[in-house]
Amino acid sequence: MTRVNCPICRKEFEAEQSPAMPFCCERCRLIDLGRWLDERYSVPVDNPEESESKEPAAPDDQ
Repeated sequence: MTRVNCPICRKEFEAEQSPAMPFCCERCRLIDLGRWLDERYSVPVDNPEESESKEPAAPDDQ
């Protein structure tokens, strides 16, 4: 069996035994979700100016 560490609490656990993989339990999975929802985590953007444009893209008239 594969033993891994939970990314939230660092507890070592059997990967095959966890219904909340890659987390050790549902609690750690929800903590991670809360961090995403609180915007503590973010996905890097290559060009931040493009992602923050206020004008929506024009639809194609083809």
